[in-house]
Amino acid sequence: MYSLAQKLFVEFLGTFTVVLAGSGAICADQYLRANGQTNGGLLTIALAYGLATAIMVSAVAHISGGHFNPAITAGFWVTRRIGTMTALLYWIAQLFGALAAAFLLVTVVPESVWRPVALGTPDLAPTTDFTRMHGMALEAVLTFILVFVFFATVVDVQSLANRLGGFAVGLTITVGALITYPFTGAAMNPARVFGPALAARHWSNHGVYWVGPLFGAILAAVIYDRLFLRDHPSL
Repeated sequence: MYSLAQKLFVEFLGTFTVVLAGSGAICADQYLRANGQTNGGLLTIALAYGLATAIMVSAVAHISGGHFNPAITAGFWVTRRIGTMTALLYWIAQLFGALAAAFLLVTVVPESVWRPVALGTPDLAPTTDFTRMHGMALEAVLTFILVFVFFATVVDVQSLANRLGGFAVGLTITVGALITYPFTGAAMNPARVFGPALAARHWSNHGVYWVGPLFGAILAAVIYDRLFLRDHPSL
């Protein structure tokens, strides 16, 4: 049985890794483009985000559950799989992990590289016909799918993919990013936005990335819990 301190540490570390990979890949792509090179663009960014999540969930899900995402933690809380205080502490650990990753990038990456992309902070497509409502809806749908897959593979011990749940979650993020990165930045995770936004002081459309993911996550968690986990114990 792992202690709460151990769980909080891996939530911090996991979120740190996810944000470092997600924002770092965008900064790396910007650097290469500025120097007339390319490393794959969208595909590289999507893979970095998805693989980092897959690796960390696979590595430490047995310790903390492998959330690394306030939206996933919210889904666990509303389905009574963790208590209120634990959920709040998970959120704090996740947000601090995101901040640590963001400020590390600010420290080591030249400002001329990260500033043009706002340190990889997700934002909406700069078109007049793609509104904040569109962004919230898209982020809600993406996060719904992500959390549904998380519950179906990582949480549901009867799933055939239970031992490979981390990679199922990572692939879900990769697919989501490949489809929607140009429109919303494919965050699916409030911490993924909060850390870079604070470090880069880029708060444009920030509320989109809390409202959309939290709504989608809670809906997915409740649906999967009520339909498929009724016989599984909760708090």
